[in-house]
Amino acid sequence: MPAKVSNFYAGPAILPEPVLQQAARDLLNFQNLGMSLIEISHRSKEFTAVIEEAEALLRELLGVPQNYRVLFLQGGASSQFFMIPMNLLRKDQLASYLNTGVWSNKAIKEARLFGQVAVPWSDEANGFVRVPKDSEYTADPKSEYLYFVSNNTVFGTQFPVMPQSDLMLVADMSSDILSRPVDVSKFGIIYAGAQKNIGPAGVTVVIIREDLLDRASDSVPTMLKYKTHADNDSLFNTPCTFAVYCVGLVMRWLKEQGGVTEMERRSKKRSGILYEVIDSTDLYQGHAAKDSRSTMNVTFHLPSKELEEAFLREATAQGFVGLKGHRIAGGCRASIYNAFPLEGVEKLADFMRAFAKKHG
Repeated sequence: MPAKVSNFYAGPAILPEPVLQQAARDLLNFQNLGMSLIEISHRSKEFTAVIEEAEALLRELLGVPQNYRVLFLQGGASSQFFMIPMNLLRKDQLASYLNTGVWSNKAIKEARLFGQVAVPWSDEANGFVRVPKDSEYTADPKSEYLYFVSNNTVFGTQFPVMPQSDLMLVADMSSDILSRPVDVSKFGIIYAGAQKNIGPAGVTVVIIREDLLDRASDSVPTMLKYKTHADNDSLFNTPCTFAVYCVGLVMRWLKEQGGVTEMERRSKKRSGILYEVIDSTDLYQGHAAKDSRSTMNVTFHLPSKELEEAFLREATAQGFVGLKGHRIAGGCRASIYNAFPLEGVEKLADFMRAFAKKHG
């Protein structure tokens, strides 16, 4: 096999090696059943144990209160852009959205199909370089909820602390969930696509307060009601069994590593190493304002397109893959989620210093 590379892709992203090893074994013969994990029924007692463990560990790691349901859904995080307003908003009702990047923009567009949307703060005119402080906007108190994206993969910005509001909070935490402690009780809904910090692509985790399950109107299709999936323990239809199973393995790994507090410590250390390199030379120009920098996605540009292409070409030759920035933002991006090893970040930092010395 070729030498393992340093995987900086933004998603699907790196998974812990012990998880991959266990999944590979169970892909052939799960629990000595003589069948692959992906061949067993989602109604079997074996898979019931799998999904129950995944939920229990996720609840433990995030401190999810008892009056919240944990759902494993399909359709990716993008389906939540419309499921949330479809379930929580009527045509004559208002919701407030903070516009901090591509994903919030998409969510705003979908929400306007179902109700009224106010945008009390947006950084679109500045190229999405920062997130707001609470004092910089006023959400309409008539809003049903205040929606925001906690971490922005495209532009590399992140709320250093979660917004505080008298309104119910709804958050897309797809790219930084489980990377730091969160007070779930402050939120009505938290959701996250799995393919960054939770597991492989194919499943989306939704954490929803129970009283919100009955908010959907009768006109909402059965499959798009949160209550449908809550009432059936995420087994109304066949779920992405392999993805849910891997979520459980990742949750086990996170617990063994010390939980979200330890993940927060590691994420600050990893990102700090890269930001120190960016700040120490004029060759690398960070996209995000310093007070809004992401610990998950470090974004930066070089002075010219030619230098960026040379950087990416030489980095790939050195075994650093996935560093090309999002097609909208351009530049470079190092995505360093929970499973990313510190050694890989240190090696990238050494490469960046050497490249700067050569081209600076």
